[in-house]
Amino acid sequence: MMGLFGSIMEKLGFGQVAAQAATPQPAAAPTATAAPTAPKPTAMSSVDVVGKLEGLAAKDPQKLNWKTSIVDLMKLLNLDSSLTARKELATELGCPADKMGDSAQMNVWLHKAVLQKLAANGGNIPKELLS
Repeated sequence: MMGLFGSIMEKLGFGQVAAQAATPQPAAAPTATAAPTAPKPTAMSSVDVVGKLEGLAAKDPQKLNWKTSIVDLMKLLNLDSSLTARKELATELGCPADKMGDSAQMNVWLHKAVLQKLAANGGNIPKELLS
């Protein structure tokens, strides 16, 4: 089963670029002079997370502050942003137990953890959003 973080990545287009890169292209007819070449490794392409989120925010009638609020970030992606869902996501990402009991602390930790994990998976996230 895909976790909530997997849903966030899917909504932002993670994996789609890799899937497109993995689609085999029709091979050109070999010529007599062509030497066989090893396939080039495909680099992990970056996903423009900020661009996607700003695009979604521009279309959304609500003024969602996804840059600082995990609730708004989840709402923008049409994901369940209830406390139960956020606790599930926090558990999935390894939130420290002392922050789990305080929803405000958990939300701050969770927002930062989600952005850092997106960046670690090839998301293009500006440094100011990661600190």
